[in-house]
Amino acid sequence: MRIAYITSGVINEQARVNYFAKKGHEVHLICREVMAGYDKSICIHLLTRFPVYGLTTSRHLSFPFWILQTRKLIREIKPDIIDSYYATVYGFLAACSGFYPLIVTALGSDILIDAKQNLLLRMLTRYALKRAAIVICNSETIRGGILQLQIAAGKIRLIYNGIDTAQFSSKARDGKIDDKLDNARSPVIISIRYLKPIYNVEMLIRAIPVVLKQFPNAKFQIGGDGEQKEYLECLANSLGISNAVTFIGYIPHDRIAKYLMLSDIYISTSNSDGTSFSLQEAMSCALAPIVTDLPANREWITDGENGFLITTNDIQALAGRIIYLLKNDEVRREFGRLSRDIVKTRAKFKTEMKRLAVIYEKLVRSNH
Repeated sequence: MRIAYITSGVINEQARVNYFAKKGHEVHLICREVMAGYDKSICIHLLTRFPVYGLTTSRHLSFPFWILQTRKLIREIKPDIIDSYYATVYGFLAACSGFYPLIVTALGSDILIDAKQNLLLRMLTRYALKRAAIVICNSETIRGGILQLQIAAGKIRLIYNGIDTAQFSSKARDGKIDDKLDNARSPVIISIRYLKPIYNVEMLIRAIPVVLKQFPNAKFQIGGDGEQKEYLECLANSLGISNAVTFIGYIPHDRIAKYLMLSDIYISTSNSDGTSFSLQEAMSCALAPIVTDLPANREWITDGENGFLITTNDIQALAGRIIYLLKNDEVRREFGRLSRDIVKTRAKFKTEMKRLAVIYEKLVRSNH
């Protein structure tokens, strides 16, 4: 097949795109930017911002220009199928191309936040979903949001991101981290969400001083990048915890497993989520998860059974759960073991990609 993906170019879709490229399909990636880690066989087409007197405009002003660029690229590529990621932006771009058959993959915030912000974003999202032959989502929570937009239930498919459980494993872990981070074999707590307000990493930063009072040798790894990075670094400094916190920055997807396997507890303090890719990766690495009590997280975490669910912005509760797991090694290991079993049962990467391949093939055959 000749497959065109229309995406942001960040790592959310990278594993899926690489999978189909390595299977021998001709893969084209139309994106705003591109992160490292994509297979070399993939043809990358960058969307450029509309130039005005030698300057570049904002993303919003460039959007009509992107529509024209996308339409031109689709005419040149002549794909058999298009799969677009994030309904509000890239799904809409794909829908405006007039191409069929089109798949729109909803990631979470597009349905749960953007479509509820205002009438315009709701209209853009509905237009993209209506034009799609198939709409893919990765949680029942997102599926419910799609149905609220009056999209036919028959065109919605639940396909999990899928985790390579061999790559994201617990084999390289012994419950502690290596000498590179701390010679005292300190416990490590990790967060790898983007440093944006929606992910509320500030909640974790403010919980750290409470944890350090009982576990002064604990280390906190903050992965990811975003507009709040400088603010969060300053906050950590003002709280006097800089020695215990490392801001890793952007982590290429092929290195995420290494950081997870050298950690003990995974934290996500997000205010909103679909099925979190990083949560599934951490579960696959047998980390004990502590995540905010969101509908999508409840699909993967049963409170007190394979992790903890905490109320958004309840800093004391977050600190208390971290301290509890650091005091109770057996509970922490059992949470990790059960979490890995769940991912192996419900979200193995190759299984989910085979299911997706069947969808692609049926759509292509029906269009010929």
